[in-house]
Amino acid sequence: MELDKLKIALVHDWLTGMRGGEKVLEILCNLFPDSDVFTLLHNKGSVSPPIGIHEIFTSFIDKMPLKRNHYRNYLPLFPTAIERFNFKDYDLIISTSHAVAKGIITPPDALHISYLHTPMRYVWDMYDEYFGADKTGWLSRKIIPFFANYLRMWDVSSSNRADWFLANSAHVAKRIKKYYRREATVIHPPVDTGLYKVSRVNGDYYLIVSALVPYKKVDLAVRAFNRMNKRLLVIGNGPERKKLQKLAGPAIEFRDWQPAEELLKYYGNCRALIFPGEEDFGIVPVEAMACGKPVIAYGKGGALETVIGVEEGGGGQPTGVFFNRQTEESLMEAMEDFEKREWNPDSISEHAKKFDKKNFEKNILKFIQEKVNLHFDR
Repeated sequence: MELDKLKIALVHDWLTGMRGGEKVLEILCNLFPDSDVFTLLHNKGSVSPPIGIHEIFTSFIDKMPLKRNHYRNYLPLFPTAIERFNFKDYDLIISTSHAVAKGIITPPDALHISYLHTPMRYVWDMYDEYFGADKTGWLSRKIIPFFANYLRMWDVSSSNRADWFLANSAHVAKRIKKYYRREATVIHPPVDTGLYKVSRVNGDYYLIVSALVPYKKVDLAVRAFNRMNKRLLVIGNGPERKKLQKLAGPAIEFRDWQPAEELLKYYGNCRALIFPGEEDFGIVPVEAMACGKPVIAYGKGGALETVIGVEEGGGGQPTGVFFNRQTEESLMEAMEDFEKREWNPDSISEHAKKFDKKNFEKNILKFIQEKVNLHFDR
């Protein structure tokens, strides 16, 4: 069956900014221009025009007080909110999810394909990063475990509602298998590598581009750079920002999120990107490499699928250095190793092209068409 003959809905957790998940949604909006978008909440003006021009349906979370900046406080209500959407008029539903979007309830004859950025990290492997003893108050520590238990049960049971899973990395596919006992096909997320130009300029600073939340481990980099007295520029916002600014020494500077053209300049003038967290995939390292910049990354998670470490050998020219423990000393050792080496901006940029959005578009359209044929032609 031809895709343009289907009534299509796109489902996304929430629309509050343009990060990796929203870039996937943006591509899907371009591929399916007549589709409708469903989301828990939408902060007007926070997403790109390709998403914003669509008909966007929101849940009751969008009407809750303080939802613009404190929507995560309503996490226990998210399952109920996502289940209340009605998809009776749709043939194909594509969800892009890192929280609850994959848990929608669809009609029996509809096809639901879920592109999963991660199982809900708040209640699985990164629970302590969000709700550990040093992250919450006394009352929250008493209440949250009960909600977390409920959310885990809901997350597992609702995973049966998707007909097919896509994962943004092999790392995520393994976790889908572990938590949901489901198989997932890996299609790496899109990076518009054509926007980024190879730079041979090496400024006097290292760069972090990140949401400032606990699991990103920006505090680890800040402490290490304090000890090395090396210049670090941190671009991003989030609930950890004030804490990080208090921790930072004089060689560390903070900037708000930057428009694409400005971010390009920051990538182009840095010495290297610092990537201290364990990510599901990590689009930022690919963007930096597209500019010819090497990456100093924690050697776990999605970075192992995008960065070629100096230790790997036979896998192409190195595009970065890994540190194997999330400690200041391990990061500092990787920095020392990095600064001893010569780096080839052209080979680094060429490697990044493997993750270009054209490959994503081709691969996801092929997958969707195959599953549509299987579902509707039976």
